[in-house]
Amino acid sequence: MMVQLPDPVADSEAREAGPTTTGRHAAAVAALPWADRRAFEDVRRGRIASIEPPVIRDSMGRVVFDLTTYDFVDGEAPATVHPSLWRIAQLHRNHGLFEVTDGVYQVRGYDAANMTVVAGERGYVVIDPLTCVESSAAALDLVRRHLGDRPVTAVVHTHCHIDHFGGVKGVVDEADVRAGRVPVVAPVGFYEHAVSENVSAGVAMGRRSGFMFGGALPKSARGHVMNGSCAAVATGRKSLIRPTHEVTRTGEELVLDGVRFVFQYVPETEAPAEMNFHLPERRALCMAELISHHMHNLYTLRGAPVRNAVAWSDAIDEALRLYGDASDVTFIGHGWPVWGQEQIAELLGMHRDLYRYLHDETLRLANHGYTPNEIAELIELPEPLDAYWANRGTYGATSHNVKGVYQHYLGWFDGNPANLDPLPPAQAGRRYVELMGGIDAVVAHARSAHETGEDRWAAELLKHALAADHDHRPARLLQADVFEQLGYQSEAAPWRNFYLVGAQELRHGTPSGRPAGGASPDLVAGMTPEMILDYLGIRLNGPRAAAARLRLELVISDDRPGQAEDRYLLIVENGILRYTRPPFTETPTGTLRVRHAALADLAYGAASLDELLAKDTARVDGDRTDLDTLLGLLDTFTGAFEVVLPNLR
Repeated sequence: MMVQLPDPVADSEAREAGPTTTGRHAAAVAALPWADRRAFEDVRRGRIASIEPPVIRDSMGRVVFDLTTYDFVDGEAPATVHPSLWRIAQLHRNHGLFEVTDGVYQVRGYDAANMTVVAGERGYVVIDPLTCVESSAAALDLVRRHLGDRPVTAVVHTHCHIDHFGGVKGVVDEADVRAGRVPVVAPVGFYEHAVSENVSAGVAMGRRSGFMFGGALPKSARGHVMNGSCAAVATGRKSLIRPTHEVTRTGEELVLDGVRFVFQYVPETEAPAEMNFHLPERRALCMAELISHHMHNLYTLRGAPVRNAVAWSDAIDEALRLYGDASDVTFIGHGWPVWGQEQIAELLGMHRDLYRYLHDETLRLANHGYTPNEIAELIELPEPLDAYWANRGTYGATSHNVKGVYQHYLGWFDGNPANLDPLPPAQAGRRYVELMGGIDAVVAHARSAHETGEDRWAAELLKHALAADHDHRPARLLQADVFEQLGYQSEAAPWRNFYLVGAQELRHGTPSGRPAGGASPDLVAGMTPEMILDYLGIRLNGPRAAAARLRLELVISDDRPGQAEDRYLLIVENGILRYTRPPFTETPTGTLRVRHAALADLAYGAASLDELLAKDTARVDGDRTDLDTLLGLLDTFTGAFEVVLPNLR
């Protein structure tokens, strides 16, 4: 039956849910195990106190986190939100300081991740101090007000994602770390990955993160309803301190403030550098982010290297074998703990089997010749895995995860020669539109598909229409309506956010300016000279630089006292920038002497050469012609590019 929907030209604001959306939600309600309310009991267990109201501000009074904006997440799921996503959003509204077990506490609900605190002999061992300084300082203040004003005696970072380390300077002074008074423990490779993750593709990743996490969406039942793995991400100052001890193997033990930690080293799983740990005397197991109360991402939509599903599954199995019988509680980086050996075994076992099933089924079907898109349509989880709440795809999703597994083994090409060298979207779009009788005809076909609930097909048709003509208003607004319904139907918060941000930009335009995120001063300070120079090489416009032949000496003085200078010869030829260390075999035309932080500012486009020279943080010896030529050949990345619409050239 065809249902008449509002004319998209008449109204550019958010719609109500259409009949297809409400029908899908009704089917989900009928299929899912709503009688299982264990999570609602566990999420409140051990609550001691909370920040009231749950709002955190920086020193200037600017709000960096506000949980009150999600007060609308209450009662029955509205028609515009998938009921499973609404359920986990309700769970993430629980916030405060909680007791996990004797001497182990968590602060939850004031940032993307949890901050765990273990009471030691003299003070507190802090695990994963959140995303930003302000939220971690507020969390520690809550701990001290209710558990006692004791010092932080050690910090443990379980892995290299910024929501688990960016607030470190909110709980510890770097001078105390450098003086050896407070150890900072992390898995080997943590620091390098923490610094590099947002560098090479940082601007593109930042732009896509705006879609994945939906920060610009209104907080409402037609907009942002939390991120699936958390409520939201705090937006304060990011920090980083180099670890004083790196864990390199499973079974390694440390005693931190009188508390024995036994580590499980699990690299190349959820993060490139990651570890779990067991507290034998507390019978408590920390599973970092290998375990969640949702399906996680084997491939993350913001963009990142595909994660190893087998390594992830095997690491969970190893943890269960090593520590399952010796644990009465397991706690994790996002969400709430689980108590009791039976529930621990169930949670870890279900996650282990989830990632293994996605891996094995993808490759089984690939070996039968199915392509990534075909596999994504074919794979359905077995009922025991699918019906288990902690496996639901409210963050990761089966569809994009199996494509990630395929990519991990076989890459982007599906094997069909027709897809080996396809036309770029703008050229293909123009030809499709011409073939279908013009853009108005395409829009009419898409409207019919939308009215009959075939929104995926409508989106495909309108993709070609907008590739042919970005400014066709009826196509833009109809695609926005289509994306909106697809977003309402999505169980995965990142999918919902991608669709709804896409709809917002089609209706109101692309935001200008650099995307939020990227490298904070602490992350920039942690970049090696090679990282900075590699980023300069990425900014070099290869076609424009193809005929250039430049030789420039670079002398970098470290901003820390007593550090030796670094010398490089920068070479530009064949459209690339490369560099060598002494001894040099060629003579430079000039020398740039620059402080490390100033070079990072220059590389990131945060300061010009003349500004650095005026501040005395840089000096040019000899001829500066090659240097000026090099700087003139660098692109500027603003992040203000289209995502929904293709490039026209």
